[in-house]
Amino acid sequence: MAVPSADFGYRSNPRLEDRLTGSSYDGLLLFGRILMALIFVQSGFGKFLDIGGFTASLASKGVPLAGIFGVIGPCVEFFGGLAVLFGLQTRYAAVLIAVFTVVATAISHRYWEFSDAARRAQEVNFMKNVCIIGGFLLLAAVGGGRFSIDTLGRQKASAPWSRTSG
Repeated sequence: MAVPSADFGYRSNPRLEDRLTGSSYDGLLLFGRILMALIFVQSGFGKFLDIGGFTASLASKGVPLAGIFGVIGPCVEFFGGLAVLFGLQTRYAAVLIAVFTVVATAISHRYWEFSDAARRAQEVNFMKNVCIIGGFLLLAAVGGGRFSIDTLGRQKASAPWSRTSG
C-alpha cells in the first residue's frame, strides 16, 4: 500500500484534494512567519530598551561575557525577527533564531534546577521553546515562500528588463 507523501517543495501536479493546500501554501507561510517573528521582534525591542537590565540578568545566571552577549541577544532577536517577518534571507534567519533559542533555553529554562510549581512552569517554557525551535527548523527547510523579499529579489533578478546587454 502506497503512503501519500507531503511534498511541499515540488508541487508541480497537485492532486484534487491538495488544491486548497497548494493555493494557500504561500499565504500560510506568510501568516506563520508573522506569528513566529512577533515574539522575537517584541522581545528584542524590549531588551534594546533595557540592555543594562538584560545584561545584568545574564550575569546573574552565570553567563560568561554577559556584556557582549547582552548586546548580541537583542540584535539577534530583533533583526532576526524582522528578517523572518519580511522574508529576507529567511532560511539563514530561521537557523540563527533556532540556535539563539537553543542557547536562551539552556540559560533561562533549566527546569531540572527547580522544584514543584516553579519546575513545572520552567518545564512548560522549555518545551515551548523546543516547539519554537522546531518551527524555525521547518521554516529553514521550506524558505519564506512567494510572499517574501527573498522571492521578490529572485523575480526581479530574472526579469528580462533587469538584465544589461553587453
